[in-house]
Amino acid sequence: MIFLRYESFRSYLKLYPVTAVLIALNIIYYVVVALNGNPNDAYHAYNYGAFATNVVYDPYGLEEPWRYVTSMFMHSGIEHLLYNMFALLVFAPPLEYLLKHTRYLFFYLLCGIGGNAMSALVHVLENDMDGHVGVGASGAIYGVYGAFLYISLFRKSQLDEGSRKTVYTILIFGVIYSFLVPSIDLWAHVGGALAGFLLYNVFDHVKMRKNQRHS
Repeated sequence: MIFLRYESFRSYLKLYPVTAVLIALNIIYYVVVALNGNPNDAYHAYNYGAFATNVVYDPYGLEEPWRYVTSMFMHSGIEHLLYNMFALLVFAPPLEYLLKHTRYLFFYLLCGIGGNAMSALVHVLENDMDGHVGVGASGAIYGVYGAFLYISLFRKSQLDEGSRKTVYTILIFGVIYSFLVPSIDLWAHVGGALAGFLLYNVFDHVKMRKNQRHS
């Protein structure tokens, strides 16, 4: 089971430095936002970098594109933060090992951006006149799940049966939970997972071509 963490704190930092830094940045920024107001207040979250769209004036949030990234390091409450950081702590390290540090960071950020983009697109299609404000690392984390879904389906030899079942269970539970809890942005999760699935497919094919050239 690749999702069981046996490393010491020092070993974890050494083996998975990008994941460790991402977790630290999420925690630090949550503290900063929480010390200055209510993280669950949309106006306060907006002032600190939440992702925001308006169907009429800025449907895809492109007037302030940095919000696609800053919102990935924000959370609406302590439960939201702890849930996402636990998922990142446990499930991301094997992917950082597979992709290596730089590519993994690139992957993580693109998945978070993809989750926000999918959320914006759905709000446009639904003609949501109320606008949208979103925060959380979930899009990027679902990108990690999407990568492992690709591995589970097309590179089964890289995962044991228990790990594959864990991936399927998390994704099924995540979709159901996202439907049941109105405050959760289902489409950010879907967008992140889709981005992770497709990106890992690209990385996998690039790796296969390199191996073929060197064989």
